Formats: sequence, C-alpha cells, structure tokens
Amino acid sequence: MRLAVQEQLLPGDTMQARWEAALTWGFDAIELRGAGGHALRARLPELRAAQRDGVVMPTVCVDMDHFIGDFDPERRADAVANMTTQLAVIGELGGVGAMTPASWGIFSRRLPPFTPPRSAEADREVLLDALGRLGEVAAREGVLLLLEPLNRYEDHMVNTVAQAAELARATGWDSVRVGADTYHMNIEEADPPAALRADADRIGHVQLSDSNRLEPGAGHLDWAALLRCLEGIGYGGWLAFECRPSGDPARVLPRATAMLRSARRVAA
Repeated sequence: MRLAVQEQLLPGDTMQARWEAALTWGFDAIELRGAGGHALRARLPELRAAQRDGVVMPTVCVDMDHFIGDFDPERRADAVANMTTQLAVIGELGGVGAMTPASWGIFSRRLPPFTPPRSAEADREVLLDALGRLGEVAAREGVLLLLEPLNRYEDHMVNTVAQAAELARATGWDSVRVGADTYHMNIEEADPPAALRADADRIGHVQLSDSNRLEPGAGHLDWAALLRCLEGIGYGGWLAFECRPSGDPARVLPRATAMLRSARRVAA
C-alpha cells in the first residue's frame, strides 16, 4: 500500500521540509496541487530540485475555479491548456498522472433552477472533445489523465465511477482513466467496492477521505473492506489523502496512516 498526501496538508516552506513531515507521518509520496495560470510549470525549478533530493511526487490534482466542462468556451479552453501543462510537468517528473473533474460548482441538478443551461448531449460532446485531446497529450507524455467523478451537489455531469469509466473508454485513449475519490463515492455509489470492481480496468488513481471529508478514520467508511476490494482488483497505484484534518495535522494524519496500515493487515 502506497500512501500519498496532498502538499497543502503538510507543514514547511519548501518541498523538502514537507517531505520530512510526510515521511514522519507515514506517507510515501506527496500529491501536488495544480493552480491556474500554468503555476505548476512555473514551479518546475523547485520541483526538479525536490526530486533530486528524493521527494516522490507521482500525481497532481487540479486546483482551479474552472474546468474542462465549463459552460464558457474561453474558460474551458484555458482549463484544457492548464491540464496540458500539468500532464507535461508530471511526465517530466516521472509521475503517474494529473487529475481533474469535469467541473466543480458550476451547476447541480439537485439545486434550483434544476435544469442546466446545456443539454446532456452537449455536455458529453464537450467532455469527449477535451478528454480526447488531453488523452493524446497524456499518451505522448507517458502519463495518465485522471477523470474524477464528483458528487451530485458539486457537479451535474460526472458523478459515478461508471460514468467516468464510460467516458474514458469512449475517448479511445487508454491514457484516460478514472480518479476515484472515496468521499464522493460514499455519496454516489450504492456499493463503493462493487463500483470499483465493475470498472477495475479503468481505475488509475484513488483519493482518500472519510464520509465527512475528514481524514480516514474520522467518519464511518469501512476501510478494511475498501482496501480488500482494491487488493482484489489488483490495484497497485497510489492512495492519496485529499481531506480536511479534524484537528492538528501532526496529530491526526499519522493516526490515519497507522489506521490504514492496520486495516490493510486485517484486509489481507
């Protein structure tokens, strides 16, 4: 089991300092955050130096206010351009991939006015266009584009692992995979392990937080069952903490990594 933690959860002004904390707290890698304005590309000197010092950075999670499924064509194009940059940076670092949702916060069918300004058919066309172009980039860079399903209150287009996997396959690019997030799965999947098993061939990355978006162990998810499922489908990728700590990170995150490693032994 390989555990990563997102960089904003770690103390320190440098990647090297954060790396020291990550290792002390029981992690094996750091997941980067990719802000807009091609910020990750601007950080390349810092990231190259960190890599030379042994920092492991396998993935990046996009951190923007607009995404590849945005209603606005200019914002959508900018999101695709930024994801192109992030895929290139992760490729240069020898990493696994870059993760993005279809959108975040632009519309929910569960809240008024309930009917989105774009049809489901147009949503699909927009997403397949972006995913196809980025899938080609990912293949060229030797990494994965990871499509993350979000819950129904945060995105109206891609909510389940099955929906993300279907879109990934429809692109025709094996480099387009699903980035599953246990928090969103807890809301959307009737049976999260069954959802992972059904599309096991397309699971490229997994992010961890508990049912309440806190660190693993601070909610009601069955971690032994989840880990048993991941082992059963042969998932050997990273498990990255994307969560809100319930207390001092230096106290609660090491406790969470210890809990997961214990649950892994139970699952085995």
